Amino acid sequence: MRIGELADAVGVTTRTVRHYHHQGLLPEPERLANGYRTYTLRHVVVLARIRRLTELGLGLAEVRDVLADEAGKDLAEVLQELDADLARQEAAIRERRARRRALLEAEGGLPSEGPVSPELVELFAGMGDVSGSPMAVRDREVLALMEGTMAPEDRERLLGTLRGALGSPEAVQRAQRAYALLDDLADAGADDPRVAETARVLAACMPAELLPEEDVDLDPGHPFLRALYADFAPGQAEAIRLALRIVARGRRA
Repeated sequence: MRIGELADAVGVTTRTVRHYHHQGLLPEPERLANGYRTYTLRHVVVLARIRRLTELGLGLAEVRDVLADEAGKDLAEVLQELDADLARQEAAIRERRARRRALLEAEGGLPSEGPVSPELVELFAGMGDVSGSPMAVRDREVLALMEGTMAPEDRERLLGTLRGALGSPEAVQRAQRAYALLDDLADAGADDPRVAETARVLAACMPAELLPEEDVDLDPGHPFLRALYADFAPGQAEAIRLALRIVARGRRA
């Protein structure tokens, strides 16, 4: 086959084929007497392999190493490995489509926090409409951010903990009351008399599993907590600090 037919068979351009020739990734066939190069099935397989590897995120130098390792393999073995690559990619696409379908079909529609997992959509839906609570909205945004940056096992642990903490109508009501009390502290100082009650209600909603297993410094001077408290009004920050202390003491008891 000619270079255009080779390119069409794999779904690339002739310019791409020539680039791979230039990079030494795809061997060039010898020219025939008529001046044309004729490509074989081996060229099709190698070119398809290069395309698949680059789609998987490998750089050309890494692709070159993979192809060098496969140089001694017979055609059937290379085809089997290429087919396995395709199967993995198909499985990944099916999983992504399933997650998107679950988001689109979720009760209440997509959350305003953006695309999150179906599990988090379900959790948000169980909390009802919290758009009137700035603290609840902020909490959701933080959860969406955490879910998107966590390792899969940490994400599953977080979601499991939250499902357990919000698994009943009574638990949801406690969380909604905690949000309301925190919202009321938006202009309050750290010495506001409402802080102590807010901390008690908030602590009753906090799963101890959300705190690190090891003892942590809950003082406002701790770098992470300093950044956390800085995002809240003084009264809200103090209520959160006291709630964390209550939960930590309860876990050690």
